[in-house]
Amino acid sequence: MRRTSLVTILVFVAGLGIGYFARSAMGTLERRTHATDLAAIERLHQKDIEVTLPQDPKGLIDIFTEDAVRFAPGKPPVVGKQAIQADNEKGRAEYPGFKVLSYAPKYRNIQIEDGLAFEWFETEAKFKLSPEAPPASWHGKGLRVMRRQSDGSWKFAVLILND
Repeated sequence: MRRTSLVTILVFVAGLGIGYFARSAMGTLERRTHATDLAAIERLHQKDIEVTLPQDPKGLIDIFTEDAVRFAPGKPPVVGKQAIQADNEKGRAEYPGFKVLSYAPKYRNIQIEDGLAFEWFETEAKFKLSPEAPPASWHGKGLRVMRRQSDGSWKFAVLILND
């Protein structure tokens, strides 16, 4: 009886130790994954700035998922990467001399869960509608939902602009 109790206690203590180390390792993995995701999201933020400043047509599409949705005040939702591309082309045709002078988004409260990330943002931008037009300012606010891609990168899945 005494031997059985000692074996039971040893197995129990060993189980606690294994559980503790497994949980500790899992926490380290989760922290590493979260840090990796944050770094990849920061690369998306940088890419957004890099393609917005020169108004790179291909780059402005590549930052979106295939099924992305863009909501802008006073306009119907633009659904899908091809529709976003067509909407961008329409804007370029309407303002062929459009030039972004500065673009400074500030991202807030990034939340990551199950391959999706959510953030709200504020953006200060200066632009000219044409070479002759005076510079104008824009202060935008909104919400972005991003989706992790199979290669670990992130793209915008939903963009909701408030202003």
